[in-house]
Amino acid sequence: MTGRLKKVADLIGNMGMRYTLFRARHELLRRTGLYRKRFPAAPPFKQYITLDAWKATDAAFFFHSRSDIKVKRTPSPQLAQRYEDIVQGRLQMFSNVLMELGTDYDWITNPDTGHRYDINAHWTAIPDYSPVAGDIKYVWEKSRFSWLYDVIRYDYHHNKHCAAMVFANILSWIKANPVNCGPNYRCSQEMSLRVLNWTFALYYYRDAPELTTEVFDQMQYAIYWHLHHIYNNIHFSRIAVRNNHAITETLTLYLCGILYPSLPGAGVWKQQGKAWLEEEIAYQIYEDGTFLQYSMNYHRVVVQLLTWGIVLAGKNGERFSGVVYDRALKSLTFLRTCMIDEHGWLPNYGANDGALFFPLSTAHYRDYRPQLAALAAALGVDAGIAEGGEDASWYGIDTEVTQHNAPQQGCHSFPVGGYYVIREQESLTFIRCGSYKDRPSQADNLHLDIWHKGVNVLTDAGSYKYNTDAATIRYFSGTQAHNTVMVNGQDQMLKGGRFIWYYWSRNAAANLSREGSIYTFTGSVNMFRHIAPGIVHKRTVTHAAGSTEWTVRDELTHLPVGAEVAQLWHVPNGIAVHLQAVAGDGTVLQSAEAEGWQSSLYGSKVSTQEYSFTSPQHTIETEISLPS
Repeated sequence: MTGRLKKVADLIGNMGMRYTLFRARHELLRRTGLYRKRFPAAPPFKQYITLDAWKATDAAFFFHSRSDIKVKRTPSPQLAQRYEDIVQGRLQMFSNVLMELGTDYDWITNPDTGHRYDINAHWTAIPDYSPVAGDIKYVWEKSRFSWLYDVIRYDYHHNKHCAAMVFANILSWIKANPVNCGPNYRCSQEMSLRVLNWTFALYYYRDAPELTTEVFDQMQYAIYWHLHHIYNNIHFSRIAVRNNHAITETLTLYLCGILYPSLPGAGVWKQQGKAWLEEEIAYQIYEDGTFLQYSMNYHRVVVQLLTWGIVLAGKNGERFSGVVYDRALKSLTFLRTCMIDEHGWLPNYGANDGALFFPLSTAHYRDYRPQLAALAAALGVDAGIAEGGEDASWYGIDTEVTQHNAPQQGCHSFPVGGYYVIREQESLTFIRCGSYKDRPSQADNLHLDIWHKGVNVLTDAGSYKYNTDAATIRYFSGTQAHNTVMVNGQDQMLKGGRFIWYYWSRNAAANLSREGSIYTFTGSVNMFRHIAPGIVHKRTVTHAAGSTEWTVRDELTHLPVGAEVAQLWHVPNGIAVHLQAVAGDGTVLQSAEAEGWQSSLYGSKVSTQEYSFTSPQHTIETEISLPS
């Protein structure tokens, strides 16, 4: 069998025949133009629901209108500056870089490359990425309308009426983006978020004189066609993608079926959306509360979506199946266990594109406390989160606390997803060890992350960008960017195009325990299957409770003759970490130091210290110590 056929067979084996056949059918419909009939370009305007009829519905939102909000008013210079930046045409992209878009931004130009998309092209003709256009996420970012929360919060906390500015931007977008045309109709998740964020603004400004019949008519037309597109393209997310996209889209159909009951199809959206959402939650969030995307940030995305769903279902007298509440609570437990108490950050583990759909506080993007505290409040749980922010208040949550769920010090194992955590008063040790039953995004098994006194001393490099040159993508998503082992300079899995990996890591087994004062982790994974089928990497980590020392022993078996093992460590600049390694034959190894990279926030990277110990021996043991 040729190499190409082996890759195809491996992909089918990993993703399944259902996925493979769906992708083939999807491409056929796209290339033949049949999708153009299902998704008509610029359909004629029609009034589907009047403003008065919408206001008269019995549907409950987080609040009835601006005057109904019970959040304590706390004006701040930081929030005022965010608002001023938006007014002046500056947008914080990916919760990170402030970019100059201008006050007359056309909604379809990539500010990173200057490429202007063809607004008359049907969405099926728009590529997600091209070397000329660049990363399409730069175009989607403002069109997502998550920045509306800064405007609305400024309006509320500073008592400044911003309705005219909000509706002017929404109408500008609608005019500039004909239905089903251009880059902003390319992704159903982006469309879902746009509808949810517009809906938040509609309720907040429900009684504002600026919400006229003319404004609402244009919005209801655009909202209807957004939902029509999402519903008719839902199986792409549920089969071909099946990650947080599917959860976002099915939740949007359900909620909009409740909030816009007079729109044609609303009853079907609500019923189907709810059933699909329950299926996705049961499938995507594992039994131990970990998430199939193997990403802290994408798990937080789901946490926010769960909060919306649980709160609004409850306010409208509805309830999901029990699995939704069970997996929501277990998600909270997992992420809270991995959270650093000092500032709410988590290991920068897994893919991270800067997504924070509903930013209802000015907390740092890496601070998970506001979102976890809101979900905890929705579930009636005290998760031991100080400084939880105002998210829960904006959601109008008044659930009583019925249980306490703060993590204890000691061992925490999440074997289904493959995560092992040692929580101590001053340190957190995080280890990844898992088999892939769903699509991996990074080749990072047996990665070790260490935090001490709130500082990340052994780091995960993050993601940087999804659409950049191949070498950079391979570095950040590959094994080299993680604190684990490479063989012959190769990743644990074979990199394919964009988000694809071949020869997934298999047969993971692990145990984390404490005996006396000694914590011991042992884990093994079958990896490097593209080099040889039987290679197993076993890692043992020992750590004395309360100490600043860790011992890591890596053993690789069934390697080809002459194979070379490299153990990698990533330390932020300015952080002192002492590393001392010996090979299996007792030879003291000298570290090679190179410039590594870390991306704490999407689109930005800084250099780090990258240390490697290389040996023809197949065992390397390293002592790690921090200054006292």
